[in-house]
Amino acid sequence: MLPVNKNRVEELIGGLAKFGKTEAGITRLAYTSTDKAAQMWLLKQIEYLNLEVREDVLGNLFLRRPGLDPNIPPVACGSHLDTVIHGGAYDGMCGVVGALEALHMLADETLRRSIEVIVFRAEESSRFGFATIGSKLITGKAKPEKFANACRKDDITFKEAVKEWGGNLDAYEKALLKPGAYKCFAEMHIEQGKVLEETGNQIGIVHNIAAPTRFKLHITGMADHSGATPMGFRKDALVSAAKLVLAVETAAINEKDNGTVGTVGIVEVDPGSINVVPGKVTLWVDVRGVNTESIQRTLKEIRQAVQGTARTDGVEIKEEMLTSDTPVALDEKLAAQSEAICTEQKKSFLHMNSGAGHDAMHMPAICPTTMLFIPCKGGISHNPEEFAKTEDICAGIEVLADILKREAQ
Repeated sequence: MLPVNKNRVEELIGGLAKFGKTEAGITRLAYTSTDKAAQMWLLKQIEYLNLEVREDVLGNLFLRRPGLDPNIPPVACGSHLDTVIHGGAYDGMCGVVGALEALHMLADETLRRSIEVIVFRAEESSRFGFATIGSKLITGKAKPEKFANACRKDDITFKEAVKEWGGNLDAYEKALLKPGAYKCFAEMHIEQGKVLEETGNQIGIVHNIAAPTRFKLHITGMADHSGATPMGFRKDALVSAAKLVLAVETAAINEKDNGTVGTVGIVEVDPGSINVVPGKVTLWVDVRGVNTESIQRTLKEIRQAVQGTARTDGVEIKEEMLTSDTPVALDEKLAAQSEAICTEQKKSFLHMNSGAGHDAMHMPAICPTTMLFIPCKGGISHNPEEFAKTEDICAGIEVLADILKREAQ
């Protein structure tokens, strides 16, 4: 196996970071022209690998290094290229660049199985309000109608974005992968937490991935003149919303020992004028964890707060469920193999769970799946300050390459 090339890894990650970069961070939303430009640039840089390139009707990209036997399921790996608004240069990109560099490391190896790098489309929820859309759809974890009309204010719908990209959501079934389509799948990713950094470990071997439950709370009060409406006569939707933001925090804190977290990430206020009492507010809520019972207790407490607030404030509150995923257990045999590889390579490792969702959480529906974490500075992610040392990225690539080699033999 060839050695990892540190300079090439830095050049690819640095090059991708230029697409969508501003002083506020990197914004490269799924299916945008910036997303397309980043992908085309990357394909140009890796022409030397002579990979077979195809794109499905959803825009997911597949890069295959053919094996000796094209008739048996290949080994898969990969991640995503899209970012959150004002994000960083490493979330997703490390997994894509790492997978491609692993293929380079295996260039002198004769392997029975093909290896396929997948670049999943729309992993982040920033544009359409749903995460991991590409991987959900190809694994059959969701139907296209769930996302077809999803959009943010003043933007096109998901279906329109797919068409603009060159895909066709109506032909979705052509992209659907059947169980057994791959021998296995592996994803390398920055931790997005500080456990590895704090414990001084190089590699995190992931056993479970937390599942997000995401929903909107639509609060309807009464829009009134801010000067002429006495305090006792108001139905201020934003005041009610503020109580629910705190209720989400309290419910999650009550379950913190089980690792459950809750976040209100978006607050939409209507009409949004300084001299008008807010009449409508929409809260976008994210609750996630690896313990299903704990998640359900958190949701129950939030819903009780919703009922109480509606009653005491005289407002109407409706819940709109966006997604309700189940925590995912990854393959224990592959995890044991990763431990053996880390031991052989003399790399320190830690068995852990993932608090964030990833494309890897949907792949167990079609094949055994594993995930590797590498440290990121201060645990910061979804932020311009997101950073991973090249040495740590390369250490993860070395483990990933060994996994792919063993599985493809």
